[in-house]
Amino acid sequence: MINVDFDSYFVSGPTSVYEEYLRPENYDEHCVLREKTTEASTVGPSTAYGWASLVFILKNDGYFSDLCDITANATDPGDIITLSGERPGDNIIQSDCSGQDEQFSLVFTVASFSMNFLRFPLGFLFDHFGTMATRLLATCLYTTGTLLITVSSPEQSALLFPAISCLITSGMLFYTTNAQVGNLFDSHRSTVISVYAGAFDSSAAVFLIIKFLYERGVSFHSSFLVLSVCSVIHVFRTFFLMPKTHIPYPLPDRYAYGVSCGGRRWERGGDRGERDGGGGERKGDVNAKYQKIAVLQKAESAPLQSQDKAGPSRPDQPERVTSFRSCVLSWFFLWHLVWVAVMQFCHFLFIATVNPMLNRLANRDQTLVSQYTNAFAFTQLCGVLCGPWNGLIMDRHKGKPLAPGETKQEADLRSSSLSLFLTSLQCLLFYVCFSSPLLPLQYLTFILQVLNSAFIYGGHQAFLTIAFPGCHFGKLSGLITSLSAVVLLLQFPVLHLIRELLHGDPIYVNVGLTLLTLLTFIHPLHVHLHCRSLASQRRARTEQEVTNSGSKVTCNRLVGM
Repeated sequence: MINVDFDSYFVSGPTSVYEEYLRPENYDEHCVLREKTTEASTVGPSTAYGWASLVFILKNDGYFSDLCDITANATDPGDIITLSGERPGDNIIQSDCSGQDEQFSLVFTVASFSMNFLRFPLGFLFDHFGTMATRLLATCLYTTGTLLITVSSPEQSALLFPAISCLITSGMLFYTTNAQVGNLFDSHRSTVISVYAGAFDSSAAVFLIIKFLYERGVSFHSSFLVLSVCSVIHVFRTFFLMPKTHIPYPLPDRYAYGVSCGGRRWERGGDRGERDGGGGERKGDVNAKYQKIAVLQKAESAPLQSQDKAGPSRPDQPERVTSFRSCVLSWFFLWHLVWVAVMQFCHFLFIATVNPMLNRLANRDQTLVSQYTNAFAFTQLCGVLCGPWNGLIMDRHKGKPLAPGETKQEADLRSSSLSLFLTSLQCLLFYVCFSSPLLPLQYLTFILQVLNSAFIYGGHQAFLTIAFPGCHFGKLSGLITSLSAVVLLLQFPVLHLIRELLHGDPIYVNVGLTLLTLLTFIHPLHVHLHCRSLASQRRARTEQEVTNSGSKVTCNRLVGM
């Protein structure tokens, strides 16, 4: 049973999330975080960030090769491409494979659109039916995707469309359910969420390993069959390491779920309890407590922009809880949507075009393309290391005293503005480098991409938990992602523009997107100005209270005279 000692956990302790993470009394949480981070690095998201490695394999295996224009007497050495299955020395000379590149980009575009568009209804599923139902659906999609790739062939290349869509959607569902583990770490909540965002990026290691095995003679169909069998692990974790509903925030006393890694329960005050089957609290009792604190949680999580001069809502006023409609119509939601949509579009377009870009800059030298593809995959492994940096920035104020009259939520929001700004700046620099026609500079592009991606997803989820009620988290996250999917539809005309009018050179498109990233700076500016406005209102109220207090004292003295 996973147990959290509420009283001892939220007292002052180590300032580092890693020190608190390794404290003996947090071994159960340690076990959950380790297992879930491992899972986050081994499932569906690898399809998104390992796409370049997978495309390299599929091209060599002949997928969509019928779209290449084959000539027998091409003179450009860069046009010579050897497909697997041919005898050594039997090089197939292909003068134009832009149709094949476009089809692979189309597969990724359809998959990314499906993932994002379905997030809103899947967010309702998560909010209303809980973690177990969501993760079981994710496991089904994951298994379906891997099996479809296992049975696919160059003659059945169209199977890649549903297969990649299932894989990438399952990965996002796993990530959504994993992010709530951050609720177990109050003072480092954003950091833990960012760790999962980094693990989300590092999942590209899966396809990098498959690529290495493929180059050493192991069929990638066999590798995907092994991944299909691994879905049993996800089922096990769903039933034994995650709750049936949600992990509440803030945590109730002696919150418990699942099974204990050490076979022990936790008693109030941090003392060791009996073995499973002994002391502790039943899940039903804890769930009852969770229902009792639901009103408190919703009231305390209302967006800051809905607070008036009278101060924050009191816990005994559940009617003050901000509705889902009010959240959607707020400026916070609008600018956060723009922030996510623009940067996500830039990243997905980059991933969809990175292989054609490397082929173009390397003059179709497949050895060089493989080298840069491996470098891109290796940089993705650093995502799990980059993720916590954003969380530490957002949690840097934790443990410090609040300003007079300042709420904890206001402090969290003020701290998030720097994270949002740095994320926008990284995206700008990332696309400046990507727009450059210099091949060696793409190493820096890869580094900035993985750093920015970890910041985006970690900051996105953390901001939603800060600015909006927790009861709307799944719906808001899903709605933003679904609306972003509409923006992702622009990939179709953009890719067509690059192929037909720009003849495969996306320089003008990249410059335009670089300018478009400037829009993302509006969001951190708006949050910063909002926090300054709240601080000004707070000072004005304090001055008014001092003035009123002074006037009351003066009146009392006059009455006494």
